[in-house]
Amino acid sequence: MAEEGQIAASTQQPRFRRVLLKLSGEALAPAQGAGIDFNALTEIAGEIREVAALGVQIALVIGGGNILRGSEYEARGIDRSTADQMGMLATVINALALQNALEQVGVATRVLSALEMRAVCEPYILRRAIRHLERGRAVIFAAGTGNPYFTTDTAASLRAMEIGAEVILKASHHVDGVYDRDPMREPGAVRFDRLTYIQVLQQNLKVMDSTAISMCMDHGLPIVVFNLRKVGNIKKAILGEPVGTRVASGD
Repeated sequence: MAEEGQIAASTQQPRFRRVLLKLSGEALAPAQGAGIDFNALTEIAGEIREVAALGVQIALVIGGGNILRGSEYEARGIDRSTADQMGMLATVINALALQNALEQVGVATRVLSALEMRAVCEPYILRRAIRHLERGRAVIFAAGTGNPYFTTDTAASLRAMEIGAEVILKASHHVDGVYDRDPMREPGAVRFDRLTYIQVLQQNLKVMDSTAISMCMDHGLPIVVFNLRKVGNIKKAILGEPVGTRVASGD
């Protein structure tokens, strides 16, 4: 009998068995204004369900920019630590919304928060997170690292290494990979199929923040950057099909 949260397995063989999916808060944002677009939420949940059907253990980190950006509040005069803590709480709201959407499509899910709030989610404990993954549950890591001055990109890199993820899947809601320039502003921008960590850092390419990239480089953790809005890309990345841009060592 399947463990709790597991879905009937697919005959397709994934390249990765344990992954961390990094979503920006903007992936949940409505076309206009702030908040949560429930249609987008449902679409993301459906794609994650397909991944779960492959037998893949999936963890997620989601940002909070669709609700609140700490940097914007800092610019308005709020203390940096306080502003960042407000941003962490926004990620918890998104995590709870995503948990609800996943469970509505049959994926058992747990939210583990770096800031303790036991009334709504579990505290982050590494061994507990791994146990949930082994039981076939999706795990959403909320509240970043729990510390100010660190982004959710850094949280994604940290959690991925802690749980032994084989890859970080960085889902973009604007572009289909990493470009030499901003393709939204410069139509002639060129997309890379592969990059090394050093190239990303030296060219200041907008993949993840430099702390996150450096952590991945130090531990040889690959990153795949792709377009979330193209249906099926999450599954393609996990199956090892060419999608987006792969960032890894130069070996």
